[in-house]
Order: sequence, then C-alpha cells, then structure tokens
Amino acid sequence: MSISPQDEAAQWWATAVSHIEPGVIELRDRPVQSLIGSVGIVDTMWLLLRGDLPRPREAALLDAALVAGVDHGPQAPSIAAARMAATCGVGLNNAIATGVNMLGDSHGGAGQQCVEMLDDIREAAREGGGDWDAAARTVMAEWQNRSRYLPGFGHRFHPVDPRRDPLLSLVEQAVKDGVVPGEHLRAALAVERTLKVRREGARPVPMNIDGATAVIYGELGFPAPLARGLFVLSRSVGILAHAWEETGQGRRNKGPIPRSVLPARLEAGPTSGEARGAGAHGTA
Repeated sequence: MSISPQDEAAQWWATAVSHIEPGVIELRDRPVQSLIGSVGIVDTMWLLLRGDLPRPREAALLDAALVAGVDHGPQAPSIAAARMAATCGVGLNNAIATGVNMLGDSHGGAGQQCVEMLDDIREAAREGGGDWDAAARTVMAEWQNRSRYLPGFGHRFHPVDPRRDPLLSLVEQAVKDGVVPGEHLRAALAVERTLKVRREGARPVPMNIDGATAVIYGELGFPAPLARGLFVLSRSVGILAHAWEETGQGRRNKGPIPRSVLPARLEAGPTSGEARGAGAHGTA
C-alpha cells in the first residue's frame, strides 16, 4: 500500500513530545495553557522527558540536582570559554553554545558515566545476594582497568565537595519515605567505603557533584545519557549568567590568560606529525 506524500511528510518528524497546529500547543497531550501558571520548569522538563508529571518529592529531588550543578565559576572550562566567547562579538546564543560544547566526556560527562557505574554495581549486588561492598569492589576494578579515574568521586578543586552532603541527605530521606528505592545510593556509598579502606592514611576521595547527582538521576529512573543532558541544562544557566556578566565589562577579545602573562617557551622539537612519522617508519 503506497503512502501519500502528505502522509509521508507528516510521519517524517512524528513525535509524542508535542503536538502543534494552528491555535493548539500540546506538551505530551496536555494543553500548554493548562500548564502555564500551574507547574514549574522542573515539572515541565520531567513531563517532556518522561511523558507524565512527577510527584512533588520527585520534582524536589530533580530540582535539587539541577540547582547543585548550575555553576562552578571560571575554573570550569565551560564557563571560561563562554566568557571568552562573549568578548568576541558572537552574541549570547553563541557564547552559551561555546560553553555547552565544552561539556564532553572529561568535563561534564562524569555524571552519565557514574550512573552507568552505579547501574553495574546494582546489577552485581543483585546477582551477588545483596553484598554491596563486594559488588562495588568488582565493578570498580573493571572500571579502573579502563581508566584510573572513577567517575563521580574525588575533585581537583575541593577536598570535600560542599554539594555532596545536602544532596545525599535529601536522597536518604526520600529512601526512608519510600519515594525512591535507594539502590543507587547504596551503590555510591559502597564505592566511598571501598575507597576509604583502600586509601587509608592518604587523601580521601569522597563523592563529588557528579556522583551525588548521578545518585539522584539514577534513583529517579533517568537513563544514564540523560544524566549528562540534565547537567548540560543545569550548567547552561551558569554559562548564561557568566557570559552576560562578561558582556557588561567592556573587554574585547579576552584571552585565557592576562596579556601581561606570556606562555612558557618550550624547547624546539619535532611536530606531532613528524614524531608520528618517525615512529611509524623508524621501528618497522
């Protein structure tokens, strides 16, 4: 049975997220006019991503995670890049895009990676009869075979991330009240215990913002990739604020370091291409 060009075009971008026609705007089958003034942005984010509205305590947990990740100052590459872009005449939209596009696997992706690791620990604990510490040790070893970093733990700037305790306190209370199951929280705490034993006498490696928000996103049932997406939405607010502030300071073409500071000079050597060439041909 052939399909008409009109039907084919209609199916091209078929979506359950929204329905738009003249005089009608529906978000997940809910008229937008019924949402305006009755639900907040966090509820609306949940609605679009999940298809229904969250319970109040679920919305409160998501809101807390989004608040916690909103900014980390110009020490964060995404913030610094957005501020530099804002001095280059590109406009706020491009300054925001510059910052958001810095959020990759190393800066911004640890939340997604941590949810994946906690998912692995949860499955290992289920298979191992509920021994969370043994599950954590097994999964941590597997992850550290690929990288020495454990996503969501330790911080290059904070000895103890000040966002950890308030976020985990909210999750602990939500577990007690039956709002969330608590398995991602148990997995994350097992990682912390394992690290504490392993690093006795050394600098501790407590959970950071990526780990604490990963617990929340996991407990709320968000797939791991959405942990990164939600972090990007949260951090974009801080990126906007910094870019806007920078536009008001009157500086043009601001670089990453003050003009009075010159980069250190390295000894001349082969370019990366030349080095690769020597390696490829010289050791054959």
